[in-house]
Amino acid sequence: MTDTKTLAGFDEPALSPGRRFILLTSRLWAWVFLAVMIVFFIVAVPLFGGATFLSVRNSQNILVAIVPVLLLGLGQTFVIIAAGIDLSVGWVMSLASVLSAHAIRASYNAGVPLFLAVVLGFTAGVGGASIVGLVNGLIIAKLKVPAFIVTLGTSFIVRGLSLLFSENTTVIGLPEGIRDYGNEAMFYWVRGEGGGFYFLDKPEVTGELLRAMDRILAWPVVITAVVVFFCIFLLKRTQFGRHTYAIGGNMQAALRTGIPVDRHIIKLYMLSSSTAGVAGVLSTLRFTAGSAVIGDPLLLSSIAAVIIGGVSLFGGAGSIVGTVIGALIIAVLTTGLVMLNVQAFWQFIVVGAVVIIAVLIDQSRDLILGRRGRGS
Repeated sequence: MTDTKTLAGFDEPALSPGRRFILLTSRLWAWVFLAVMIVFFIVAVPLFGGATFLSVRNSQNILVAIVPVLLLGLGQTFVIIAAGIDLSVGWVMSLASVLSAHAIRASYNAGVPLFLAVVLGFTAGVGGASIVGLVNGLIIAKLKVPAFIVTLGTSFIVRGLSLLFSENTTVIGLPEGIRDYGNEAMFYWVRGEGGGFYFLDKPEVTGELLRAMDRILAWPVVITAVVVFFCIFLLKRTQFGRHTYAIGGNMQAALRTGIPVDRHIIKLYMLSSSTAGVAGVLSTLRFTAGSAVIGDPLLLSSIAAVIIGGVSLFGGAGSIVGTVIGALIIAVLTTGLVMLNVQAFWQFIVVGAVVIIAVLIDQSRDLILGRRGRGS
């Protein structure tokens, strides 16, 4: 009998030192690549872009930029680990943005206090998004239609609903106060003489001091961090996460062990749509408007973040932390290239090349583990 060792939730065959080194490299490459990129841009941006890459303001801009991509990717991580795919999350985000904007505007105009109006908008956006996930999950689990087809069809339907509910325009007329929820921060740092560090208390500054003020950990970043930690706990420390890995590893074996596969798949797609809904609501708060198209360009970036982060396209392997690293790689890469004045089409080319490299690494890892060859 072949010796095995359990690693990352799998029974893996004993490997030679060379293959074990390759396997370790495949698991750490994203971290190494992110570190190398940061060092490269720290050196290159001052030389060729005339700016400073490593600054508080730039780091916070990167964190804010990854919020929607990461939120879309979090739910997608669960779905892909379970050997599925959700192509509707981009338009679900748009629908949530529109629904939350309508709910906030209507409730505030009816005399509801601003904070409660925001809560109602959050409920409407995430609730509407979760209904889309419920429909996706029911069709995939109960009717056995491939997830690719179902979520592709749903994306068109949700796109139409987003444009219908927004009347093919941006939903405006929201109270100006909601901008604070989407743009203000937990900490403030005012540089220079007369400045200082502030916690939960935005300083009343003008002129040069206002331009010298940095917002640290904007509220959308804080909310996203809470969702990330919740997803890490859900995937790694609960039965829900163990069932997700089991279904992605071998669905028939999961059925035979008594896992309620159909019910779990429905929950997965509801989770995926819900995190997209959170992204939609946060975009409404940030821009003080509901957009019917805001999530459209983010779908591919979210999938790229998941793949770069090491989630196996064959299911059964991956982590939330990997998706966070993948989203950071995309954000750091695009931000650094912009600061180097690299044209936009080169940014797409570079990100696409990184995705292909990530898939090749994923396949090499599966070949080393013999994961795809089992049972043959």
